[in-house]
Amino acid sequence: MARKSNAETAANPGRLKQIALTYKMTSKADPKVGLIVAGVGIVTFGVFLAIGFLIGHPVYLGILGFLVAFLAMAIVFGRRAERAAFGQMEGQPGAAAAVLDNVGRGWTTTPAVAMNRNQDIVHRAVGKAGVVLIAEGNPNRVKSLLAAEKKKLARIMPDVPVHDFIVGTGEGEVPLKKVRTTLLKLPRVLPGDQITIVNDKLRAMGDLMSNMPIPKGPVPGRGMRGQRPR
Repeated sequence: MARKSNAETAANPGRLKQIALTYKMTSKADPKVGLIVAGVGIVTFGVFLAIGFLIGHPVYLGILGFLVAFLAMAIVFGRRAERAAFGQMEGQPGAAAAVLDNVGRGWTTTPAVAMNRNQDIVHRAVGKAGVVLIAEGNPNRVKSLLAAEKKKLARIMPDVPVHDFIVGTGEGEVPLKKVRTTLLKLPRVLPGDQITIVNDKLRAMGDLMSNMPIPKGPVPGRGMRGQRPR
């Protein structure tokens, strides 16, 4: 029990520090986040307290109002923090890959299966919807990368549905914050065993990251491990 108590005590400062860091990052992109969150909490608590006085139970409704107000503040802060994070990531190379890492269970994601010298990138996700190619970069340049990947997939697995979209804010593009929901809304047509087969075929085919040449020579810092200071 003592160990568990010590672990919880040690975890709380870390959690508070993380919340403070998230608030600091959010306030840079959304300076009014503190006022808005506080306003939501005060209004929610005030409404419950007023109802409590009207029905003759201010203490009970006050306690309930405090809990509901805290929950409402957490929800509003979480949504604005998420929006601020997406705003900072928008337009950054590899931003879509970061979103795909958190797409959820049932999906196997592979970043940067194709890339050109201009840093236009195509990522891949495999799930019950089939294969999804997610491109980020210049729409005119990245279309050729998508076409090449779709041709490759059609050659090795012609019966598997392949979807594709470009991440961006232009017409016909998917905003970064909607990448996850766009994937989850796709129709589910593949059973679990077929997903495994598709992943095995893609793994055998390889991708850009696995086919990249590995630089020869010692890894920096590895040779220093066995040396002792004189």
